Amino acid sequence: MTTNPYATLGPADFLAALQGLLPTGDAWPTDPEALLTQLLAGLAAEQASAHARAGDLSERESDPAQTAELLPDWERAFGLPDPCVTAPQTLQQRRRALLARIAATGGQSIPYLTAVAAAIGYTVTITRMRPFRAGMSSAGDPAWGLDAFFVLAVNAPAETVTQFRAGSSTAGEPLQAWGNQQLECEMNRICHGYGKFLFSYGG
Repeated sequence: MTTNPYATLGPADFLAALQGLLPTGDAWPTDPEALLTQLLAGLAAEQASAHARAGDLSERESDPAQTAELLPDWERAFGLPDPCVTAPQTLQQRRRALLARIAATGGQSIPYLTAVAAAIGYTVTITRMRPFRAGMSSAGDPAWGLDAFFVLAVNAPAETVTQFRAGSSTAGEPLQAWGNQQLECEMNRICHGYGKFLFSYGG
């Protein structure tokens, strides 16, 4: 995690800065016990707090892997959450979806599609379907028609569980979250117009 450079400036630095702006003379004392110094110290503490807060937002919220407060803004910029995802999502799931959307380069190859699923937390295998053809298919093979040329079979675990993690989850979230809706939504979103996915789980 990047060190926040803003955190190097504390109340003492801001107090010194404020005192440096004062006129010179006996009416503007800078000794620690002076009433004016105590007043400026209170102002300096607030300025230091605001400065550190600005730095925190700048450093943390500018990183999509760490963002929390500005996550809705990041999501809006990248068309998230997907309208077809109706189940509640944890912070981890939302960040994964955001990072996957940012990193997406486009493609229809099986390795690319598998990587997209992995980026949002799903381990899948993808098989290209084939029509049943005499002389090439075997007894017991599915009797797919020619439409099978446009079908990819996606197999995923029966349940993909997202565990609560300190530092990556927030108060109020469940200790475990599961469901496959996000997988199907994301895969169907990137599927080319003349193809489709056939999803199966646990097989």
